[in-house]
Amino acid sequence: TYPLASFFHLFFRTSAILVYLLCDVISSRFIVCMVTIILLLSCDFWTVKNVSGRLLVGLRWWNQVDEDGRSHWMFESRKSDGVSKISAAESRLFWLGLIVCPIFWVIFVFSTIFSFNIKWLVVVIMGLVLQWANLYGYVRCKVGGKSSLRNMAKSYLSGQIFKQVCEQKDS
Repeated sequence: TYPLASFFHLFFRTSAILVYLLCDVISSRFIVCMVTIILLLSCDFWTVKNVSGRLLVGLRWWNQVDEDGRSHWMFESRKSDGVSKISAAESRLFWLGLIVCPIFWVIFVFSTIFSFNIKWLVVVIMGLVLQWANLYGYVRCKVGGKSSLRNMAKSYLSGQIFKQVCEQKDS
């Protein structure tokens, strides 16, 4: 198990959310809060992408540029026969933090827009982009980097429709 990786997986992302929510209490200076939040978000992005994803769930993703200058996204998962086993609790913690925190940033984007608090818009969009990038990368790793999410959704929906049609025929 990796308690330190689990701690930092949640520490940076929840700290960024807390600093955003408590910014008026912590400091009246916008620039100090903005820089603090962006630093926490950057540390979170790096930690999740390079450390906690690999240790807690055995997944890794990165971008590689070939000789022609084309960008290729690489997705990798640890072999199931690997030496170190993945803890179910740490895996749940990883996915919970990876999924829940970006939802907060979506809410923050809409609340910033609807409250006309435009100076915070760049910060909340940065939070949304960084956290959704990690979520997207790890979901692609989990479902298989070669298959697209759209194809996975189509096959799931077609399977559900087929299942319902079969159930209706039987009744």
